[in-house]
Amino acid sequence: MAQDYDPQNIFARILRGEIPNDTVLETEHSLAFRDIQPQAPEHVLVIPKGPYITYDQFALEASDAEILDFTRAIGQVCRMLGVQPGNGGDGYRMIANAGRAGVQEVQHLHVHLLGGRALGRMLQPLQ
Repeated sequence: MAQDYDPQNIFARILRGEIPNDTVLETEHSLAFRDIQPQAPEHVLVIPKGPYITYDQFALEASDAEILDFTRAIGQVCRMLGVQPGNGGDGYRMIANAGRAGVQEVQHLHVHLLGGRALGRMLQPLQ
């Protein structure tokens, strides 16, 4: 692994109950909670409970049970938020930043689920 996991990062502290959160869903291996600075009407973070920094690390090192739980938790949160396309929702954006170039601010894997309004283009074409 290119970098070491910092057990004092904000999400690790949330998982230990040191920092409160607005929990949307908690499972055996995952926690979903509302973002404190929402960028859309629905903005929820989903994190694994294990010490993973990026999605690629998680995909390669997590147990099958952790991967299944995290994936299903994302689906459950989308259903709970009512953003599933074709199920009455208008859709959502899922973002996972990784590393410096990906502008990852917290060194704990987290997926942003955003919905509840049209979000516009994510990136502009290179010129």
